[in-house]
Amino acid sequence: MVSGPSSRDANGRRLPTAAKIVIAGGFGVGKTTMVATVSETQPLRTEEILTDESVGVDDISGVERKNTTTVAMDFGRITMGDEYVLYLFGTPGQERFWFMWDEVALGSLGAVVLADTRRLSDCFPSVDYFERRGTPFVVAVNCFEGARQYDLEEIQLALNLGPKVPVMLCDARRLESCKKVLINMVIHAMKARGLTPEPQNA
Repeated sequence: MVSGPSSRDANGRRLPTAAKIVIAGGFGVGKTTMVATVSETQPLRTEEILTDESVGVDDISGVERKNTTTVAMDFGRITMGDEYVLYLFGTPGQERFWFMWDEVALGSLGAVVLADTRRLSDCFPSVDYFERRGTPFVVAVNCFEGARQYDLEEIQLALNLGPKVPVMLCDARRLESCKKVLINMVIHAMKARGLTPEPQNA
């Protein structure tokens, strides 16, 4: 979903490049929050209230206060300077919704895998999924209050990531933090695909 660099409007002005970005990760890691934080339009959410039916199905350890869950996807949009318009698609985190990932990821430039150090293993399926597809991705560690802090090298080793996969810290509630993650993801994805990233004026 990356448009050609020579797209122009009716007046000959250059149009920004459109790119589809997937926001993935485990249950309760902050995907919906991140999309809502950065979206310049009203984000589309498909959240439902957690009910007794999810007991024994959804693991809420570490996120006991969470009472909703994404059942399809989150969607938002952000313009990065004059160069890019990013369309963000947040995946559902629970295993029972993984069958939807292929549709959500189709045509994406790259992905952000959100991680929570309290439940680091929850992002393994996302890492494995994008590695198998050959989709460029970065890992963004969402810094939850009270969570133990680790060196980025420790996290990279724990997730068995290759040396070229960027790992960074972020706060999914803060716009500038999320924008830095997205800028790094676009640069990484374009380089991985042999493209030349354009200057970022977010």
